[in-house]
Amino acid sequence: MARTPWVVFLFMNGAPSHVDTFDPKPALKDHEGQSPDGKIENAKRAGGFMPSPFQFWPRGDSGVVMSELFPNLGNVADDMCVIRSMHTDVPNHEPGLLLMHSGHQQPVRPSLGSWASYGLGTENKNLPAFIALSPGLPVVGPQLWSSAFLPGEHQGMSVDTNELAIEKLIANIRHPKSTREEQRRQLDLLGALNQLHRDKRPYDAALDTHIRAFETAFQMQAEAATAFDLSREPKHVREAYGDSVFANSCLLARRLLEHDVRFVQVYYVTKNGKQPWDTHSDNDNGHRKLCADSDKATAALINDLKSRGMLDDTLIVWGGEFGRTPYAQEAKNGKPGRDHHNTGFSMFLAGGGVKGGLMYGATDEHGMHAVENRVHVHDLHATILHLMGIDHEKLTYHYSGRDYRLTDVHGRVVRDILV
Repeated sequence: MARTPWVVFLFMNGAPSHVDTFDPKPALKDHEGQSPDGKIENAKRAGGFMPSPFQFWPRGDSGVVMSELFPNLGNVADDMCVIRSMHTDVPNHEPGLLLMHSGHQQPVRPSLGSWASYGLGTENKNLPAFIALSPGLPVVGPQLWSSAFLPGEHQGMSVDTNELAIEKLIANIRHPKSTREEQRRQLDLLGALNQLHRDKRPYDAALDTHIRAFETAFQMQAEAATAFDLSREPKHVREAYGDSVFANSCLLARRLLEHDVRFVQVYYVTKNGKQPWDTHSDNDNGHRKLCADSDKATAALINDLKSRGMLDDTLIVWGGEFGRTPYAQEAKNGKPGRDHHNTGFSMFLAGGGVKGGLMYGATDEHGMHAVENRVHVHDLHATILHLMGIDHEKLTYHYSGRDYRLTDVHGRVVRDILV
C-alpha cells in the first residue's frame, strides 16, 4: 500500500506570468497595444496588450504546451498537470500570499503545511513534519508557515538556505561542549521539572508544545546533521539540479522527504527577501533568467523522485500567489513589465496522484480571466488535502467559539485532474 503523499510546494515568490510560461495567447499579437476592455486593477499603470516574445510548442507524448523557457520541464511534460484556470481574490502581494498559504487574506491563520501536520502528524519524531526552506524572509514572513491557533508543534520550521554548512543552516545543532549523553541527562531533569508544572496545568497547550519542542530539538541533533548535509550527494546529482540557492533547496527538499518530513515549502526568493518574479519592469529578460534557474532545478527534482520510486507518493506544486497581466506596465527604462493579475493564471502539479500530461482549464483569448473549469485557491487546497488522504470539510479545529478549517466554507476537490 502506497504511503500518504508527501508535498513539496515550490513557491515562485512574486508571481510568474502565465502568458509567458504555460498559457500561450496568440491573440495578444493581433491586439498588441490595444487597451483591455472593462474595468481593470491599477488602470493608470496599464499599457496595451503585450504579446509574449517566447515560442510555445507541445512537449512529451501528451503534448502539454509550454514556453521555450522550460526546456527541462518539457522533458517531464508527461508527468505534469498544468492548471490554466487558477484565480484568486486579490492582486496584491500580502493578502495574495496569505490566501495562497492559509486560505485567508488576513493574518493570522494556520498555513497549509501546518494543517497537513495537524491532520496527519509526523512519521519521524526526530524532525519537524513541516519545514520551510528560504534564503530570505518573504513578504509577511513567518505568517506563511505559522500554525496560528493550532498546537505549536505544527508550526513550520524555517531554514535559511543561504549557507549550506549544517551549523549555519540550523542554529545550535551541535552543542559546543556537552556530549549527547550529558544533554540527555539535562533534558530528562528538565522534563521532570516540567512535569511538575504540567500536573498543575494539565490543559495548557503552550506548555505541552514547549516540552515537545525541547525533545524534538534534542532528537534533531542526531538526524538533522545527516538530512541537511548536501555534501553526501554525488557530483552528478548536484550538477543535475544546478548550483543556485533554489537548486540547493530543491535537492534539500528531496533529502527531507527521504527522512519522512511530510510537507516542505521551498521559496524562490532573493537573499534580502525581495520577490524576484514581481516583474513590473523588464518582464521578458526577468523571466528568461528566473525560468532558467527554476526549470532546471524543478525538472531535476521530478526526475530524481521518479528514479527513486518516490514521485507517485510525492505531490509537487509549482506556482506563485497570482499571475501577471497580459497587458504591459510601462517602465521608465523603456523595458515594459507586467502588473499583478488575479483573475486568471497558471500553476502545475506533478506526482502524488494527479494525472500527468494534462492541461486543465482555460483563460479567455487574451489570458485575462479564467473561463473554463475555473479553479480557486480554495479548490487547490481542498485537492491537496484530498491527495494527502484528508477530507477538507472534516479537518477542523475549534477555536474562539467556532470550528475553523483551511478552506473555511469554500473549496471543492478538482476530481478531473486525479488519477
